[in-house]
Amino acid sequence: MKVAELMNKNVVSVRPSTAVADAARIMLANRLTGLPVLDDAGKLVGIVSEGDLLRRAEIGTDGKQAGWLKTLLLPSTVAADYVATHARHVSGVMTHNPVFVTSDAELSEAADLMLRKHIKRLPVLDNGKLVGMISRTDLLRILARKLIETPENTSDEAISNYIRAELEHARWAPKSGIRVKVDAKKVTLEGTIFSDEERQAVVVIAENAPGVKEVEDKLLFVDPASGMAFPAP
Repeated sequence: MKVAELMNKNVVSVRPSTAVADAARIMLANRLTGLPVLDDAGKLVGIVSEGDLLRRAEIGTDGKQAGWLKTLLLPSTVAADYVATHARHVSGVMTHNPVFVTSDAELSEAADLMLRKHIKRLPVLDNGKLVGMISRTDLLRILARKLIETPENTSDEAISNYIRAELEHARWAPKSGIRVKVDAKKVTLEGTIFSDEERQAVVVIAENAPGVKEVEDKLLFVDPASGMAFPAP
């Protein structure tokens, strides 16, 4: 799935000259966690988010005043911190040079960026123009829809083939010793595993097979250290 299929095209934005108070009110009114910042030419120049407004002098969250040593050695850093916690306009608190995706990017690329950069929303640019926004909430919506999808007319054989293929593909999975039986869309797992994590992962593979109604765990746990065998709980 592409970003274009999921992004919000009705983007609410602000200018660098917008008052911080107005930006906060816009976020609250529209239930947004961040706003793109556009210059007079419509070019994306920043993002202002809830995170940018967490440290503010008005609510006493601006932190401790820098010590004399930091002030002496890094005066520009101390000054920048003061601007971020006291500025009255978006230009002083926004994140500059924000990361972005294009509308033809895969959803996996957008999700990876959000996770790596610890951000909740991404602007979507095409040819340098802002065309939308995509957020973690958008990804959760599609996930919820996918999780409740129910495939039709899935045979026991198709279920069995899916599970075997996934086990074969998984590097961690035992390549032998796992037996899969499917009857009336009920999966029974038998065989040997060597950790509780392996047990859980094999069961998850079975549960994710399209059309499965029930999974019965009969896997035998063998402790590699002692050689003792324990049946499924």
